[in-house]
Amino acid sequence: MSYQLTTAKVWDGSAWVQAVGGSSEFNLEYIVIAGGAAGGSRNTGGSKIGVGGGGAGGYRSNVSGENSGGGVSAESPLICETGNTYAVIVGAGGATSAINSDGENGSDSLFHNILSLGGGGGSFDSSGIAKVGGSGGGGGGGSSDPGAAGTAGQGFAGGDSGNETGPTTGGGGGGASAAGADGSPGTYGGNGGAGVASSITGSSVTRAGGGGGGGDIRGNGGAGGGGNGGQDNEAGYPGTANTGGGGGGACPTASFKAGGAGGSGVVILRYPATRTITLGAGLTGSTATDGDFKVTTITAGVDIVSWE
Repeated sequence: MSYQLTTAKVWDGSAWVQAVGGSSEFNLEYIVIAGGAAGGSRNTGGSKIGVGGGGAGGYRSNVSGENSGGGVSAESPLICETGNTYAVIVGAGGATSAINSDGENGSDSLFHNILSLGGGGGSFDSSGIAKVGGSGGGGGGGSSDPGAAGTAGQGFAGGDSGNETGPTTGGGGGGASAAGADGSPGTYGGNGGAGVASSITGSSVTRAGGGGGGGDIRGNGGAGGGGNGGQDNEAGYPGTANTGGGGGGACPTASFKAGGAGGSGVVILRYPATRTITLGAGLTGSTATDGDFKVTTITAGVDIVSWE
């Protein structure tokens, strides 16, 4: 899918020219978070097997004084113009997967040319492979199964599985500000990595936490919407919608249990209150005023936005 950035122009009788007064620049701050991944799903032949948690969706931000994902500082300032159109995509969370399969990656999110990658799915065991994403998925229970890498400037790696026969444990999914924890052999699923806190909306909210690994004792989802892992024949818990949180890994003991689905992503835009935004019909969002600024939170869809 491709988008064309357009600038307001008028026909002067022989050619299209820039409209007088039709373009005005302003500074814009953004957070672009992709969909979180699902945790792994698994059947079992009677043993307790913890499964890897899903990685959080990639987190990119240029909010002054805050961090982007992957432990880096805020990205460069962005200047937008009235009369231009800007593409927006809000990525869905990864869906729960079929029996004995790795979690599905989340879908990418986009604003203009700012692309955040969907989280990486958690592995179901050592015969599966944790997936690379904005943040990486956790390794599945069984013999040692490594977590997958995150993406520079977006998120961290998932944790490794606990390497032990008998009750096995999944690694936690990576989060935007921290790696997922390794599973503790025989006992604890790894906790999901924490997300990043931002005050772009006027109050501090943490988003893009990794999903917890399944285990005899579950791994907790990372702060910022990560779903808990399952324990004692439980499915994984889902990531929170519009945080990009990863889903938790399952922990079956006697029957099939699914990994938790990933939480959907979000695009948040902060700009001067003197500007008025128009959302394309394919987008779902809302706008609030915070002092001298407006904040538009787009929670679903694919379309364009513009300002006047």
